[in-house]
Formats: sequence, C-alpha cells, structure tokens
Amino acid sequence: MGSAAFATARGASGTAPGPSPAAATSPASAAGPGPASAAGQWATAGTLPAAVAWRSQHDTALPLKDGRVLVVGGSTPTLNAQSAATLYNPAANTWSAAAPMGTSRRDFAAVRLADGRVLVTGGIGASQGFPAPGLASTEIFDPAAGTWTAAADMHEGRWDHTATLLPDGRVLVAGGGSVRSPQSVRSLRSAELFDPATGTWTPAPPMTDARSDHAAVALADGRVLLVGGILAVGLDWPAYLAFCEVYDPAANSWSPTGSMHVPRALHQATLLRDGSVLATGGGSTAVQLDGVYNPSSTWAAERYDPATGQWEDVPSMPFGRAFHRAVPLASGGVLVIGGTGSSGYDVGYQNAAIYDPVARAWTATAGLAVGRWGFAAAPLADGRVLVAGGVVASGVATANPGHDVLTAAAEVYTP
Repeated sequence: MGSAAFATARGASGTAPGPSPAAATSPASAAGPGPASAAGQWATAGTLPAAVAWRSQHDTALPLKDGRVLVVGGSTPTLNAQSAATLYNPAANTWSAAAPMGTSRRDFAAVRLADGRVLVTGGIGASQGFPAPGLASTEIFDPAAGTWTAAADMHEGRWDHTATLLPDGRVLVAGGGSVRSPQSVRSLRSAELFDPATGTWTPAPPMTDARSDHAAVALADGRVLLVGGILAVGLDWPAYLAFCEVYDPAANSWSPTGSMHVPRALHQATLLRDGSVLATGGGSTAVQLDGVYNPSSTWAAERYDPATGQWEDVPSMPFGRAFHRAVPLASGGVLVIGGTGSSGYDVGYQNAAIYDPVARAWTATAGLAVGRWGFAAAPLADGRVLVAGGVVASGVATANPGHDVLTAAAEVYTP
C-alpha cells in the first residue's frame, strides 16, 4: 500500500511525545470556545466526535468558502476506514457532525472545487486485507445543502494519490497505489481529469514516473508540480523518489523537472508567496546529506524554482519529521507542525517551527499540547491554523501494538 501501510513499529525515535495515551483518548465531545491564545501560542479548539487519523498527503482538512473547515473519513486505531464528516466553526470554536459520505474511505484525496463544493476521490474502503483494492468511486459534498452526491467513478481505483484543482476548474488526479497481484502492490503512472461541469472523468497522459504518497502543488503559472513519493518494488520497504515532474494543462502533457537532493515520501510541499515551493521532511532513506547513517526522519528542506526547474538546499528544520503538516501563513511563512520519526512511527511530536522564505531561516515556535502525526490541518480565514485528530502513539509505544492510540483533540495556533 502507501508508505503508511509499510510503517512497522521498530522502536521510538525523535523528540518527546505528547500527553499520555490515556489523556489523548479521553471521551470526545463538542466544546465551547476555548481560551484565546496569544501570538505564537496554541489554544484548545474542542474535540472531534471521535478520534481519527489521516495518513495521506491530500486527505487533510479543507477550508470552506463560508469559513468553516471540513474533515471527512480517515481511519480508526485498527485502520478501519470511516465515512463520517465533521465541520469546525471557528467563530463558535465548535465541531458538529455533517452528513456522512456514501462510502467509508481512508488514504483518499480531497479537493475544494471552484464553486465551493468538495470532491473526494478513491482511497481504501472497508477491506482490511493486504493488498486492499483501491476505490474508483468519488463523491461531492455541497456545504450549502449539507449533502453528499455520488459522482462518476474514476477509470482506475487508487489510494495515496493526489487531487489538484486546475485554473479552468477541472481536477487532476495523479498516481497512487493499486493492487499488482494477490501478494503485492504497485505504484501507478496513470492520471485522470475530472470536469465538474459535465461530471465526467477523462484519462490524462501517463506521468513520467510511477509514484504514490507524493505531494502535488498548483504552481502560480497554472502547472502542477509533483514532488517525490514512493515506488512500490515488492513486499519490502518501497523506494523513495527524488524525481519530480510537471503537468501542463494547456498542453495536456507531463515533463520531468529537476530532482530533489533528498529522496522523500511522507513529506510536505508548500507553495510560497514568490511562486517557489518548499519541500520539508519525510521518511529517511537512512543516509543524510552529510553521509552519516540516520534511521530517523529527515530534517532536510529544499526549495524549487519553477523558472529554472531546479531545487536548492535551504537550512534544515530544527528537527526531522515525517507524516507532519506544513501550512502557509498570512505572513508568507510556513508553519511546520508535529510529525514522527520514520524508524518506528511510534510517537507523535509536539514541536513546531516556522520557515521565513525571505530570511531563509527557521524559528522554533510553541509546540502542540498533544503530540501527533497523521493529523488534519488547515489555515483559517482569520490567519490562524487548525489541527485536529491524528496518531499519538503506535507500535511498541502502545500497550497493544496492533492498535494505534489516536486523539480527538483539536488545537488552534495564532501566528
């Protein structure tokens, strides 16, 4: 499956975890407004109706046009896919249940359409077997009506793929994982285009490289940059990719572009105000830039220039991390939050840092109250940042290695 499915408990690593599992999994309930947070601090933001994790690149929280935030699907402590949908109201600091999706799914990709609706694509459904078949089904949430409508199926089932809104309102779905045989999985080269005006999917040209668990960034010139990811090569750990490529919607074509200096999966790629792209963290390939063996997550960061098609090294993050989230701030900076170490994926990190693209420097900021990885995150309309759910502990860091410890807690950061 994706990198998350390959993750096995092999010993804790990284910075200190968040609160104890018992504290993280206390019964969840809707909460009223929490205490106002000072600049550079986190405040409570209520709790989700249930503890859930989101482990893929593009299954995170989605800000809606009316200022609310939508989270959908995700997985339970035993990786059961969920259908629930929940809405966060920043003005009231409360969570409320929305109509559930028609299909339970995890490791999917979701994107907000130009008209404000939300398209959810693919993922893994109720199946717990390995390999689990990818879903081809898609559905659309209408925030005004509060309802879900089944949309046309994709041409190919997939999970750990990306979904990116194009300037003309269509959506590009690219790559992902799929079943290769009853004993193995494969990474896909295929891509598809969804037209909301007609509700139909059209095959796009295949990508230059097969990949899943990659990042996708809509560039300022309308093209889409795909960054890193994994290439499934068998039942063992997959190969991490430094290869990147660009989709040009005007030409309906893919072209390879500069490779990163560090192969990455479980990373983040964020568009900066000047049009460049910041890549942060990811699972380790065991050897860092200095040639020293290190089984933890990578701390390296790089910046892509669309004009030259090249990556350059920027100062490394204060800590290595994978399964984190990177959220652009109104200031032009990027807030990098939480994550975990890729030697075991055992504990969720509390720490956070801000990248200043002008000074090209990192600054540590206040950490989360609950350390977590595989969580949802989104910028709010007022400039704050919301995080919700996620994995607090897994593997040997839990009493039962087959059951991840998840959190329902949500927090809001004030820059």
